[in-house]
Amino acid sequence: MSIRVVVADDHKLVRDGLRSLLEKQKGMEVVAETEDGRTTVQQVQKQSPDVVIMDISMHDLNGVDATRQIIAKSPRVKVLALSIHSDRRFVAGILSAGASGYLLKDSGFVELADAIRIVVSNQTYLSPRIAGIVAEDYVNRRTATDATAHSILTAREREVLQLIAEGKSTKQTARHLQVSVKTIESHRQNIMEKLGIYSVAELTKYAVREGLTSL
Repeated sequence: MSIRVVVADDHKLVRDGLRSLLEKQKGMEVVAETEDGRTTVQQVQKQSPDVVIMDISMHDLNGVDATRQIIAKSPRVKVLALSIHSDRRFVAGILSAGASGYLLKDSGFVELADAIRIVVSNQTYLSPRIAGIVAEDYVNRRTATDATAHSILTAREREVLQLIAEGKSTKQTARHLQVSVKTIESHRQNIMEKLGIYSVAELTKYAVREGLTSL
């Protein structure tokens, strides 16, 4: 049976390239392409893939929170992060969300294909540079509980922060998340108080720095 793959990346050129390469691989089939985290979660429910190749910085819902939702709803699905980010915050964030592997975008395609097969066989794959970061954190007793957006804010607060950073108004955010304006205002106030940041410009900078949005 073919390995069913969903490709999630906010750049069409990347998606097209991955689809072209993967479909030349014997035993692999791309069943969906998505450009944002929320659509990725929906397509996983619809397509029941074996693995999702997940970018981290995507609009609407970032890859870390999308991974957390996917694993919660479909624990058998494997998530393989493919990102430009080698910062330990991103690595720790998506691995703690349930991803089974992490590759950098400068990895070769052969390595990606091997990584897909490895995670589908219920093993973990980390590219060498990422493995070094994980090992260093272990040796130095660093953990994913360092003060990051994923440890400070709730999942809903991160969604609201991402949408604010992407330019949505309070009313637009409320409509998008299907909640009341008052609820969004409450989340926004909580976010500002938790982070000690009280301007949209600074919240946007924080969201970008934490990988919640790519803008």
